[in-house]
Amino acid sequence: MKRILTGIQPTGTLHLGNYFGAMKPAIALQHEGEAFYFIADYHALTTVQDPQKLRDYNRGVALDFLACGLDPARACFFLQSDVPQVTELAWILSTVTPMGLLERAHSYKDKVAHGVPASHGLFAYPVLMAADILLYDSDVVPVGKDQKQHLEMTRDIAGKFNEIYGDTFKMPEPRIQESTAVVPGLDGQKMSKSYSNTIEIFAEEKAMKKKVMGLVTDSTPVESPKDPTDSTILALYRLVAPPENVATMEDEYRTGGVGYGDFKKRLFAALWEYFAPMRARREEILSEKGYVDDVLAHGARQARSAAGHVMHRVREAIGMRAGI
Repeated sequence: MKRILTGIQPTGTLHLGNYFGAMKPAIALQHEGEAFYFIADYHALTTVQDPQKLRDYNRGVALDFLACGLDPARACFFLQSDVPQVTELAWILSTVTPMGLLERAHSYKDKVAHGVPASHGLFAYPVLMAADILLYDSDVVPVGKDQKQHLEMTRDIAGKFNEIYGDTFKMPEPRIQESTAVVPGLDGQKMSKSYSNTIEIFAEEKAMKKKVMGLVTDSTPVESPKDPTDSTILALYRLVAPPENVATMEDEYRTGGVGYGDFKKRLFAALWEYFAPMRARREEILSEKGYVDDVLAHGARQARSAAGHVMHRVREAIGMRAGI
């Protein structure tokens, strides 16, 4: 059975962009093979340096993933930091990783350009990511087109190690998620916490409605036809409404007679209904004291066991005691 690995950084409250861009396609993978999901809290340290926020974000991501359909009976779900072998492997891999490889990383340059401090952790991010992937003998790693370089770097690092020490690491294959939704935010740009334009998937009803009603639109009058092509309202509506309802809204855009306010109300109603089962499941989980902690603890035991087998191979390959 193929092993599929994916991770998500706990850097804030999860929003529609997270759900449709990453969570929904990731959760679907639990039906395709042996799925490993991790909350990348070591990676988050490059931007989240408030300990209470990190704890809250970790728990929030875990809770929301479980509420949205992740089944711990099908998937291994754990905190990255609960598997200490990952930092050991990251150091070992760093000794064979060429500096030039890291200097070519697009994500490092992009984050520094957006004001993230240029720390060693941020620079060495691809090495820790390679450790995340190689530590579990991952066969398939789903990535968006913008993350393809990360997988290529992991393969380069694994290849370099295997060249020096012999055939030790399985070579992971990327699954490029061409159809992953790009979700527009309140201002029409890609929905992102860094742009402050998000709609949180589990926001309170009044808070969500206020955000939806605040979507940026043009000044086309109610009675005039409107262009459905680049409409943020329609782009979001397509994600959560039945196709026939979407077709109706598109027709009303073209013919005129309906204002943006009415379209926004319809969008809010569809969003609220779409996430209703997940809100109910979230409340159930919150009522089960210790459930989230138990799931993560069980997942960590599974992950450490898988990691132990790989680290035995690695230590033996490099000439260290393998049995500790």
